[in-house]
This record gives sequence, C-alpha cells and structure tokens, in this order.
Amino acid sequence: MDLTEIKAAARKAAFARRKDAHAADRGTGAGHLSAILAGYRGVPLAGYMPIRTEIDPLPAMAEASAHGPVGVPVIQGAGQPLLFSRWSPDAPLKDGTFGARVPEIDDFFEPEILIVPLVAFSRDGGRLGYGGGFYDRTLELLRAKRPTLAIGYAYAAQEAESLPLEPTDQQLDMIVTEAGILRG
Repeated sequence: MDLTEIKAAARKAAFARRKDAHAADRGTGAGHLSAILAGYRGVPLAGYMPIRTEIDPLPAMAEASAHGPVGVPVIQGAGQPLLFSRWSPDAPLKDGTFGARVPEIDDFFEPEILIVPLVAFSRDGGRLGYGGGFYDRTLELLRAKRPTLAIGYAYAAQEAESLPLEPTDQQLDMIVTEAGILRG
C-alpha cells in the first residue's frame, strides 16, 4: 500500500470515529477552547465555520471576537493557501467552497492564531486533514513571516496512535478537545 492509500484508510477510520463523537456531542467542547483563547485576548485569530460532523468552534470564536479580530478561511483555489476574512457572530454570510459559509464582504487579514479543523490527530501534534493541503500551505506561509500558533480542534475520539505524515505536513502546537487540552 502506498502513502496515498494509507492516508485514505486513516481518513476513513477517523471520519467514522468523528461521526460517532459528533452524534454524542453535548455542545460543551468550546469551553476548553475559550479557556485557551482567553490567554491571547486581542491577538488576531481565525477559526472555521463547521461543516458536516466537525466540532463547533463558533461559541469560542464569538467570545474572542469581543476582544480582537476573528476570521474564517476563504478558499481561493486548489493548491493555494487560505485567506482569512473578518467574521463576527452577526456578520452576513454566503456559501463558500465545500459548503462552508464565508462573510459576504471580504475583509482579509493575517491571523497569528489558527483554530484548525481536522480529521485525525496524534498526541505529538500530528494532523491529518481532508487532503487538499490548504492548512499546511497556509501555516507554512504564515510561520515564515511570524510565529503562528496552530490549535487543532477536534473530538477526543479523533485521536490516532500514529498518522501517515509527510515532511510538508505542519505540526499543531496544541490540540483542544471536549475532554481537555493536549500540547503538541
């Protein structure tokens, strides 16, 4: 089996675990995320608009938006890094790529903290995404300019013992789940 097939199998297993965790979600996971973000009040950050069975960061993002800029990713195209447009809880939204909502009016900025969605994570900060490389390219670009904190946000059930990672895969600095906080 080549690396592509190994990653596909790892994603399939992780999606199944995430689906089960999402079905059991009581909506309490954002408390740990809010606690982490409270230590970075006013620092520009970007979260994401949850799709399908992703854990929901919106309560923590709404709280953070009272203290500084918060954005969401806007996909520009295949093979390109993400851009981040300012978001607020009451901002008008439109449909974006892959079903994620984005602000109607683009107001791009560069975040210093990224709340990163994922399919699976490992305790040492490894991340398996959807396979498009958007966050890896974006983190590499942002980290070349300044320190950028990558916070993986997921259900605890998405943890994997090990992941099939490549040299281009960017490490997470920490992982926040409904069960607690892990440092990468």
